Amino acid sequence: MTMKSAGERELPSREEALSLLKAAGCSPAVIRHCERVAELALRIARACERAGIAVNTRLVEAGALLHDIGRSRTHSIAHVFLGAEIARELGLPEELVQIILRHSGGIRPGLARAYGWPEGDYGPRTLEEKIVAYADKRVEGPRVLPFEEALAKLARELGPDHPAVVNLARIHEELRRLLGDELP
Repeated sequence: MTMKSAGERELPSREEALSLLKAAGCSPAVIRHCERVAELALRIARACERAGIAVNTRLVEAGALLHDIGRSRTHSIAHVFLGAEIARELGLPEELVQIILRHSGGIRPGLARAYGWPEGDYGPRTLEEKIVAYADKRVEGPRVLPFEEALAKLARELGPDHPAVVNLARIHEELRRLLGDELP
């Protein structure tokens, strides 16, 4: 990786991202999950490109590969905050840090403060953040869940009004409007 500005690195390549996951101590299962999320996220990003929609596919791939780097330290929701901290410590670009921080789809009010972060819902904002969050919720083990199944599973786990559930439904609608039947 080359240096960008003010100590910030360029986006890591696929190989560099996988090395970062291993160096951080992520388990083989977490790394496999990240690879599968990256495969789906790249399919969505490439469908966007074919539809003439501007998307940074390198950022999508790096974000999808590194979204769970915080699971090297915990499997609780705190992994999003720890992952963002790890990414900042590594000098990764802020846009990549934001994907890691927002990939959960959103958190309950008050939770960020409990982990020492500013209050907020941490829902995905940019198209790249949305693609990674969406792909993450659709990948379970070796399968890509149909959207309806992924949404129902998340609603059972978190409750139907949880910000992550609401945001997943919104992202799906946005991607359907943009891509129609091209949405994997």
